[in-house]
Formats: sequence, C-alpha cells, structure tokens
Amino acid sequence: MCFVAAVACWILPAAALAADATIKNRTVEASVFLDDKIKADAALAADCLAEGKKWIDKNAAEAAASRKEDPQLFRDGGWDFERKYGVRSVVGDRYVSIIRSDYMDTHGAHPNRDVDTILWDTTIKKRISIRPFFTETADNGPTMNAMLKAVIASLNAEKKKREATETATAEWYKGLEPKLLKIGAVTFAPSTEAGKSSGLTFHYPPYAVGPYVEGEYVAFVPWATLKPYLTPEGERIFGGERAKADDDDQQ
Repeated sequence: MCFVAAVACWILPAAALAADATIKNRTVEASVFLDDKIKADAALAADCLAEGKKWIDKNAAEAAASRKEDPQLFRDGGWDFERKYGVRSVVGDRYVSIIRSDYMDTHGAHPNRDVDTILWDTTIKKRISIRPFFTETADNGPTMNAMLKAVIASLNAEKKKREATETATAEWYKGLEPKLLKIGAVTFAPSTEAGKSSGLTFHYPPYAVGPYVEGEYVAFVPWATLKPYLTPEGERIFGGERAKADDDDQQ
C-alpha cells in the first residue's frame, strides 16, 4: 500500500537488503531492523514490525509536511530515521527483553537518539509489564520507591566512572518518579545463572538523565535489592549475578 503523503510505497526488501521495512524518497529514508532472534518468533516479529511501520509512517508524514512548509530544510537531502529491535535477554524460558533503539537525523544541530524497551511473554504472545513479578507496584509505593532509590544510586555510580558527577543531581533526575511509567524503560538483565535474570536494567537516552554529550545511561538494580517485593513468579526467574561482560557492554 502506498503512503501517498510522502510519495512513497512500503518496500518489503529482498534478502539482499538489511532492513526489514523501508521507505525511501527525496524527503525521507526510514528503516526498521529486527535481529535474528526476534525473527525466529513469528508473533514477536509481527508485533515489532507492525509498530516499526507505524513509526516510519509517522516520520514520513512529518517530513513531507515540513518539506511542503519549508523546502530549504531539505536543501542538504532528506531526513534519516532508523529503528532497531534487539533481544537483550530471555528469562525463564518465557520472557524476552527487547531494546528498541532509534536514530533520527532531521538536519538539526546533531542527530538524536532514543531508546525504549519491550517485555514479551512468549506463552501468551503479548507485551507485558513487570507487574506480575512484584507483589505491588503502586505509584509511590514501597516497591517503586525502593526501585527508584537503587536506580539513582546506580546512575550516580556510573556518572562517577565517567567523571560526570556534576550532573549527578536532583535537577537531572527530576524526570524520574517512583511510578512504572516514570522510572525508565526496563529490561531483565542477563545472569551468570542460565535462564535467570540478575536484576533489572533501566535504559535512558541522551538528555533523559544527563546532557547530550554524556550519551545514554543504563542503571542496574540487583534482584536481591528487590527480593522483599517479589511474587512467586518473580522468585522463580531471578537469580545469579550480573556478568561483568554485560556491565561493560552497557557503558
């Protein structure tokens, strides 16, 4: 089906092309990529690809409208967008953590990046939250307050490593709240114990908890910190320690 506003059609690429879906014209080039682990699960792949296509459509429409309003914005070429879906962990033979990374170049001062996450339940073939793994997750409740405290401690430790302690302040963390929808995009961290998770990792794009120059941040909360709040299913899936390689990869 053609996307008329952008004068383009969906391109479902042949095997020689890397992208799993692409729109390309004089105004915009936007692509979605799924890693092989996602492609191996038909339901998960379909879910991610459907979301990715909507994202491409939205950006293509905005680019077309901007070009119509001010063609000079495109004197150096079209805008570029790229979204990648990658599996971070598979826990309990059931729960898949996915990192969704976006790259956006609209010819501003610099390209922008964003990061979000998906938790996928392979048994029910749906996206889920972390609620089933905790006895309560009420806004400003004990679980969320403990989680946020640990997140901030992890961020402060990482900023110390980067010699960026001047931004380890309440002002930069004011967007974080003890609420599921305000604490950050979450994944299950891999563990030294096969099939388990060593805790939760929270992913923040540039500007979220520090200036653009500091890049992305990942906060790690060990499962032992959250042990008092776990449900039986939470107790089943957590265990072991965070591997050093995973810690290094998040820098």
